Amino acid sequence: MINNNIVALAITFIVALVWLRINDYLAHKGWVESHLSRKLIHIGTGPLFVLCWLLFNENPINRYLAALVPMAFTVQFFLIGIGVMKDEASVKAMSRSGDRREVLRGPLYYGIIFVLLTIIFWKDSPIGIVALMLMCGGDGLADIFGRKWGTRKIIWNERKNWEGK
Repeated sequence: MINNNIVALAITFIVALVWLRINDYLAHKGWVESHLSRKLIHIGTGPLFVLCWLLFNENPINRYLAALVPMAFTVQFFLIGIGVMKDEASVKAMSRSGDRREVLRGPLYYGIIFVLLTIIFWKDSPIGIVALMLMCGGDGLADIFGRKWGTRKIIWNERKNWEGK
């Protein structure tokens, strides 16, 4: 049984890494704008990750095993953000300005929330899945729609609008 969960963990890592690297590559090459790449990462990561939960058996300990995936990426984001790790493709894909320190905000918080929702809710409650899907789809789609149709500025943040950007 443990071997199947190790395989599930490996597959989950591979799926997450491939999704992230595809988007990093597209942004780095300039084929996809950086802001769109960030949002595609947001939109796709949650559903792919939750689908991989099905690979693990029902043992409650597997929530921690699965949480290793977003935790590893979150640690990587932290190390990139503080300058210990150099990864220009990731910085370009996940930042608005190209400043590595931006990775210490949204992407880092995003990763922390992924870890917490996985550990707290896992397969025990649909709340975690719904929260992840809302966070992923909501955040990603809000920016995409807000850039296209956003006109009403938020009073306390002139760079943002009510429609999502």
